[in-house]
Amino acid sequence: MFFKNYLLKEKLKHSSYFIWKSQNKSIKAIKNFKPLDLNLIIGVDSQKEILFKNTISFSNGNFTNNALLWGARGNGKSSLIKSVFHKIVNTNKNLKLIQLNKNNIFDIEYIYSILGNYIQYRFIIFIDDLSFEKIDSDYKIIKSTLDGSIQHQPTNILLYVSSNRRHLMPRDMIDNERSSAIHTDESVEEKISLSDRFGLWIGFHKLSQVDYLNIIKAYCHHYKINYDEEIRKKAIQWSLQRGNRTGRTAWQYILNIASSENLKIKI
Repeated sequence: MFFKNYLLKEKLKHSSYFIWKSQNKSIKAIKNFKPLDLNLIIGVDSQKEILFKNTISFSNGNFTNNALLWGARGNGKSSLIKSVFHKIVNTNKNLKLIQLNKNNIFDIEYIYSILGNYIQYRFIIFIDDLSFEKIDSDYKIIKSTLDGSIQHQPTNILLYVSSNRRHLMPRDMIDNERSSAIHTDESVEEKISLSDRFGLWIGFHKLSQVDYLNIIKAYCHHYKINYDEEIRKKAIQWSLQRGNRTGRTAWQYILNIASSENLKIKI
């Protein structure tokens, strides 16, 4: 036990970004962590400001809210969490980010029992793309685990969760409950009570064409690609072919330009 505690102390001392390894109940330090430059996350200025202020406050030792980032795929929910963390950790090395796979969410109480003892650090537990597809035994167990863990969360640990759904479940699951339940309000409230545990709901919605093109412009400027009318037209065509306008679509278009013009893109 002493040896394990020593190893954990050394990891926390020398690294800032980790992935939780459920097999041996430990954290793995990630080297060369290079998230997207925060200035390149465009079209979500209000979301960026809210999450940045919340994270700064937490890193300074204040009580802050768990955050649920929800909304359209590919618009920077996960990237924003990592980029905000990366910017803040440059000035506060006591802040740590631990990514927890949603399939290992049952470990969260164990994680709390370990990391809650390291009060000199502030931990953000990041769960990416969390959602429930149907009401079954797994859903009830996971909900009970996460819901209970939020209530008994150590003050030096914060939860940041991304999801494509505001209530972490499909709309039709809620609608079906309303149409079939005997005590409709009580049953629906029970289903959505987990998302209510997050003090911050930060929504991400579909980008306008203006925002989409502004992202393309920012990438071009950052990677020294000449933005002209041809690139603008092809960027729009690219989004139409993909069937969406998102930050991810914009990034994929930039990679396509780099590939066709033999440019080296470094993240």
